[in-house]
Amino acid sequence: MSGADPAANKLLSFNQRSASEDLGCRRGEFSRKHYGSVELLISSDADGAIQRAGRFRVENGSIDEASDYTPGTWRRTDVHLENPEYHTRWYFKYFLGKVHQNYVGMDAEKNPFFLSVVLSDQNNQRVPQYRAILWRKTGTLKISLPYSPTKTLSVKSILSAMNVDRFEKGPREILNPEIQKDLLVLEEQEGSVNFKFGVLYAKDGQLTDDEMFSNESGSENLDKFLNLLGDTICLQGWAGYRGGLDTKNDTTGINSIYTVYQGHELMFHVSTMLPYSKENKQQVERKRHIGNDIVTIVFQEGDDTSPSFKPSMIRSHFTHIFALVRYNSQNDSYRLKIFSEESVPLFGPPLPSPPVFTDHQEFRDFLLVKLINGEKATLETPTFAQKRQRTLDMLIRSLNQDLMPDMPKVPFSPQNMLNRRSFSDVLPESPKSARKKEEARQAEFVRVGQALKLKTIVRGDAPTSLVTTGLCRKEPWESQSFCSSFPYDIVCGDSWGQSLLVATDSAGVMLLEASDPLFSNADSPTLPPVQVFDKTLTVKQMHLLEPQDLLIARADKGKDARLYVYRLSTLKRGIEERQLVRTKYDSRENKLEKTKGCHLYSINTHHGVELRIVAAIRNKLLLITRKQSRLDCLSSIATVTGTTDSPVEEFQYIREICLCDSPVVMALVDGPTGENDHMICVAYRHQFDLINESTGDAYRLHHVDSNRVNFVSAIDVYEDGEAGLLLCYNNICVYKKVCPFNGATPMIQPNTSDFHFSWNQMPNAIVCAFPYILAFTTDSIEIRLVVNGNLVYTAVVPELQLTASRSDIYFISSAPINSASNCSSRDTSSQSSPQTPTGYEMPVFPSPLGDDCIRIPYGTKLSLYMSKDSEGEAPSKHIYKIPLSNLVGRSIERPLKSPLVNKVLTAPAPSVIGPTPMIASTTSLSLSRMEIKEIASRTRKELLGLTEEPSSKADGNSVKQRRMSKKTKEEEQRRTAEISTTEQ
Repeated sequence: MSGADPAANKLLSFNQRSASEDLGCRRGEFSRKHYGSVELLISSDADGAIQRAGRFRVENGSIDEASDYTPGTWRRTDVHLENPEYHTRWYFKYFLGKVHQNYVGMDAEKNPFFLSVVLSDQNNQRVPQYRAILWRKTGTLKISLPYSPTKTLSVKSILSAMNVDRFEKGPREILNPEIQKDLLVLEEQEGSVNFKFGVLYAKDGQLTDDEMFSNESGSENLDKFLNLLGDTICLQGWAGYRGGLDTKNDTTGINSIYTVYQGHELMFHVSTMLPYSKENKQQVERKRHIGNDIVTIVFQEGDDTSPSFKPSMIRSHFTHIFALVRYNSQNDSYRLKIFSEESVPLFGPPLPSPPVFTDHQEFRDFLLVKLINGEKATLETPTFAQKRQRTLDMLIRSLNQDLMPDMPKVPFSPQNMLNRRSFSDVLPESPKSARKKEEARQAEFVRVGQALKLKTIVRGDAPTSLVTTGLCRKEPWESQSFCSSFPYDIVCGDSWGQSLLVATDSAGVMLLEASDPLFSNADSPTLPPVQVFDKTLTVKQMHLLEPQDLLIARADKGKDARLYVYRLSTLKRGIEERQLVRTKYDSRENKLEKTKGCHLYSINTHHGVELRIVAAIRNKLLLITRKQSRLDCLSSIATVTGTTDSPVEEFQYIREICLCDSPVVMALVDGPTGENDHMICVAYRHQFDLINESTGDAYRLHHVDSNRVNFVSAIDVYEDGEAGLLLCYNNICVYKKVCPFNGATPMIQPNTSDFHFSWNQMPNAIVCAFPYILAFTTDSIEIRLVVNGNLVYTAVVPELQLTASRSDIYFISSAPINSASNCSSRDTSSQSSPQTPTGYEMPVFPSPLGDDCIRIPYGTKLSLYMSKDSEGEAPSKHIYKIPLSNLVGRSIERPLKSPLVNKVLTAPAPSVIGPTPMIASTTSLSLSRMEIKEIASRTRKELLGLTEEPSSKADGNSVKQRRMSKKTKEEEQRRTAEISTTEQ
């Protein structure tokens, strides 16, 4: 911003795409049509008689299967396992073999439940947290709760967070270490870690299952497809997952197809590899396996004009999903079509349009992920869910009957007082007289747990947590460094072009410019923050609307709080002309007077012609509008002269609406016609209500059955042009479809498209970027799919805070995130294997959103891990950005320009700066992988009882390697400094 900058006086044109339009990209895409449509499929025999009719959801990637129409809304790289194995099986991974507590109780409906709680480190990030599992007949509920050294956590508060507040019998601790075996059995009811899929070969023209199962051998195309799926293994003596096949006497064939995909073992029941019988025309032995598979691949020969397969051709009441695969030898491509029984919940990934794959590896990844997700979804159908619920209920009641009669009969002693710790702290101090007994009990508890873990691993039923895709790619949610160090706490913010406008707690409002992508993080020259308002104006909430040339802000608190409106062009001109920083006194002409005492406000996101604002003043809602056409708005930006500095006069007050209580969360919902049918969603007390803007009438949308309610957000999500709301509170997210008004009343009633899901950790903020929904918690970003709420990934980000999300997503962390790696962030999950390093070993700090690791010597305090100056001031903040275009699945062409002056920078020569960061990154990565392998090997020996004292030679080699690594890094830093000095 110095006077020598040649671009200092250059005016920048505003971008033609707005943040609100970008938001529309994530809302308008929410359509279940991407996941197929339910059809009645009828099959007839040779005489024309109907054999069987069934309703299946058909996915073919487009309206017309033979059409070449390519809307291009889905990227094929967004292929993710839903509820992936490395985010499930909590008890096996985080509880078994470690000191934890288990409780048994009975709820108000006299249904027994079990609760397991452990205090653990979050993915080796040195972020302690509580993990809790509630076992009930309806299924398991898992949550994570933050750890506070000053606030103890009780069992009662944990159950309250799980919406269990009333009890028939309060929870009592179970001290018997054998309880771990029973809880492991309960967890296995979640579903199998490994999968068996059928592969049925159908020749061209075959239309009955007897014909398909009677194919004695396959074809060259089938062999090519089977080689793509996995490896051919010999069943005799096979020690891995067998999927029900005989591995001793060859009664189910000699060979089969097997593979491992992202920690899951997959066995394929191939019809042509199963025993063939000339006497048995129905091939019962083949049908016995493939007919009992939940998912079956039908490989059909012939071109697209041949009669196509339909699920009704297969007489099986067990198979719920069919994947029809055709191979086209002319262009060496595969075409995919999915049939799902109508009761199967939606699952992804949605098929591309057209569903044709020329990249065979890409097709394999897509197909395997689709099959795994499909079987997991099928387990939620009423048929399987009821069976699982009956089994789980039986196991829980049986276990409760075994435990409860014995518990009151235990003779009284200080040690057995532990049995009465119904609502004690999760990790209490034992009485001194019983400390030795308690330590011995804990040691026995750990020993039994480790033996169970080892037995499960050897048996082959353990989750492996090893992601072995072989792919090296960036995930859509991987972040970019925006500002490496910001010294102030940020209250709120919003994007302005490629820059970020933030309100701080002690330094006013500042404009931050992004780092130049041509440089590495270390060498990127950054402009200092530009102060727009001084600290006299304490902004608590803001929205920046570029096409409307408008900044809306809520400042101050209590009775002094007001809404302020500014012209962005005026602020921009002040920045370019280096005028004095604006104060609260300078903003007296910019405040909307009737908003005095405003504690919350909301705006409509699709404001097109009319911008609507609703301000909450205690229990009163104030409706405000600003009517201005888009054409007039753009012309006013282009010709700044002739307009007043304050846009206050352009706003008009419509009406006031009184509520029964002060709202905590608000969201504006656009009506389908825009004529007096707009709605306001408000959250207060224990409910979400819909308010008719025209009449002020309130309608109950959703009631929260919980003693404590933490409202998070209400997000308007449009599906196929119809309004819907994602209601987020506690760790629950509920989708409610809001049908158009019927007269004066919105049709709020249970809908087939309504659904709900639970977050593992209580979120502080929610962002919807279809197909993803992201929850920002205290120290993690939990990423799920909007369409079904299934978990995709959890990124660990210490001391996380969401800053802005109306356009690109900006968030803050106290720890640096190394996103230099281009590999999948899911690869870091391999470090959370069953052989988790114990506390005395050197911990690994995997990058929250990347693949590189940061190593900290054991015993180093977390405060040293954060950026901190020598005088001990507060740690600086690291700001990161997740581009919206990466998440929504298509590029958004928007020529965003910064309100700051253009930088004139020359790209560095690749030979000078390029190799430097690469060498450092490679050294760190190879060292961490080597040590991870060493730790895993040592821990496995401990589990097997083969622990050996490390030799001095090994220690010497390890120290030598670390010294060499340190010396290499110092040489690289010195070389970089010399290069920088030479360039200067």
